[in-house]
Amino acid sequence: MNKCLEERSRASSTQRTEDGLLVSLAATSGTTLAAGDDLWHVPGLEEFFPEPFLFEGTPFEMNRLILVRLVAVVILALIFGLYARRAKLVPGRAQATVEFGLDFVRKQIGHEIIGEDKADRYMPMLATIFFGVLFMNLTGVIPGLQIAATSVIGMPLVYAVVAYLGFIVAGIRAQGAGHFFKNQLMPPGMPKILYILMIPIEFLSTFIIRPLTLTIRLLANMVAGHMILVLCFVGTNFLYLGMGGASGIALGSLTLIAGMVFVAFEVFIASLQAYIFALLSAVYISLSIEEH
Repeated sequence: MNKCLEERSRASSTQRTEDGLLVSLAATSGTTLAAGDDLWHVPGLEEFFPEPFLFEGTPFEMNRLILVRLVAVVILALIFGLYARRAKLVPGRAQATVEFGLDFVRKQIGHEIIGEDKADRYMPMLATIFFGVLFMNLTGVIPGLQIAATSVIGMPLVYAVVAYLGFIVAGIRAQGAGHFFKNQLMPPGMPKILYILMIPIEFLSTFIIRPLTLTIRLLANMVAGHMILVLCFVGTNFLYLGMGGASGIALGSLTLIAGMVFVAFEVFIASLQAYIFALLSAVYISLSIEEH
């Protein structure tokens, strides 16, 4: 009888010990998760719609994204303003860098696509598009700014509208309104009966899809690049500080290296998208000013 009581007492004591251990582990696990929740932030669309911090509730309210755009515009204006005021016959390094960029737009985009004899009149628009898109894109990798100014549809749409109006105005000036719209909507050399189908197709392709593709291509690349960078660096922070230990440091180092690689890749994509945007704008101008 005594042995039975002793065994029950031991079993009860063991059970209480196991229960206490489980509670302790659960509490520790909950604390770890709570700490991890503070360190881990799942990137989402809210990244692109920050809260306003100035003039809230008015048409002039300013948030972080608007501030980033203004910073890009001010830097761009300062660079070209100083270049225009201090240009010398023998350029220094800064002047040579600016002239290299302008020469790249003139020769590699304007002359190659539109032609040497016609490109110069469209250089202001092409240079504005190229450098504007480039500087707006590069804000995504600048510390302190860390978001591309073109990652919300408003800015890509503005540049697309500029390119859209540019090729229409260029075509009307070169051919006249009647010939321009006729050449754009009624390709020559086709049976007239087919124009019933071709006119709406050409109208949709030329006047609707072109500005949309310009906008969406730029927007999608900048959104994707920002999300990848946020994921890499937030993951690094979580693995180093939240997970800790040898495994956390090892995995965090991998995400840190991946983030640095993607920063370099994002600089390349930002430059490439500026080039493509200006190049397509030149292509559309070239198509609009030619008779056939």
